[in-house]
Amino acid sequence: MNDTMWTHGVEWLAAASPDPQACKRAWDRGEGIALLEAGRFWDLLSVPDRLGLLTLDLLWQPSLPTPGPTLVDTAAHRIGFLVPPDPGSRWIGEGLRCASRGSWVATPPPYRAARFLEWLIPPDGTGALHRPVTLEVALRQANGTLAMLEPLRGDRTT
Repeated sequence: MNDTMWTHGVEWLAAASPDPQACKRAWDRGEGIALLEAGRFWDLLSVPDRLGLLTLDLLWQPSLPTPGPTLVDTAAHRIGFLVPPDPGSRWIGEGLRCASRGSWVATPPPYRAARFLEWLIPPDGTGALHRPVTLEVALRQANGTLAMLEPLRGDRTT
């Protein structure tokens, strides 16, 4: 990611803060994590890390649009996909959580990890997000793959 993309990514992401200037200053000082409001520019779909990493791998296909911003929380073992805000949508599935209007998301700057949070795909400042239909198809495919592998995992632990 070049400096211009980082700058635009910081501007775009900080816009979700109640005080974008203070957010950017904190990131510049290396203070790491900002609480940003979901539901205005984006929602965050959070999934268990095994499901999320496999889903992200499935989204990196030449025939698909480039995946949108994706965040990893190594402490919670979760992957977060930024999707368009949609107050009427429902993401249904075991372990899926959606942060939308009224929710706050701990977020590092796009160019640096902060403690246990890091961007796998940082925002580039264009406003590009994951396409919900494409993400849903990849999540279903990844979930099916994990379901097939689960009996194999269970056999090894006995």
